[in-house]
Amino acid sequence: MFKGAHEARAFATRIRHLPEHVPGVDVVVCPPFASLHATLQGLGDGSLVRVYAQNVHWELEGAFTGEVSAPMLAELGVAGSLVGHSERRQYFGETDEAVGRRAEAALEAGLSVIACVGETEPERENEQTEAVLSRQLASLPRHGRLVIAYEPVWAIGTGRTATPEMAQVAHAFIKSLHPAPVLYGGSVKPENALVLLSQPDVDGALVGGASLDPVSFEGICRAGVEAADTA
Repeated sequence: MFKGAHEARAFATRIRHLPEHVPGVDVVVCPPFASLHATLQGLGDGSLVRVYAQNVHWELEGAFTGEVSAPMLAELGVAGSLVGHSERRQYFGETDEAVGRRAEAALEAGLSVIACVGETEPERENEQTEAVLSRQLASLPRHGRLVIAYEPVWAIGTGRTATPEMAQVAHAFIKSLHPAPVLYGGSVKPENALVLLSQPDVDGALVGGASLDPVSFEGICRAGVEAADTA
């Protein structure tokens, strides 16, 4: 819940040529609902930066106050949506079933989807990581426009980051169950992006706080290019 319309438009203007500066990296931004239109305006015509929403409902319309449907997003020019972010699960009671329904509805409407999965700190300490990931993945469809983001909940907004080895193990496990590309999310910064993105099963990053600054965000994108060049 950062950047209102004015800030989002200015931010988008600064990053609109980012994919040209970091060729080979897909760049997606996910502003709040109220800033989607302004972000698209700031990017202008021709920018390769894609805009996703932070959430989407499974119904096309109806009595669901506070929700936004996939056709509404598509009408704006939004290309996709996050679903199942750890904060949605933690603070708003998002269930695996709801996440799956949101993903399916968005994909059916022609949007792309980044579906988030990940374990809490108690679940990791109790060696339940694989069981949790298996349960969460079971609710997700298989689709060419679906990308999975592994975000260990204990590393979201805490400054803690999974070690590259921990990230690699989790990503390899996810890929053993689901064919989608897998992003890593959890306190990704320019300082640690290269070593994380260099892991063989880490296909990209879901960037949180570090994405709010254009220079920091570009640094992470450049780390992605470097990681691909050395793979």
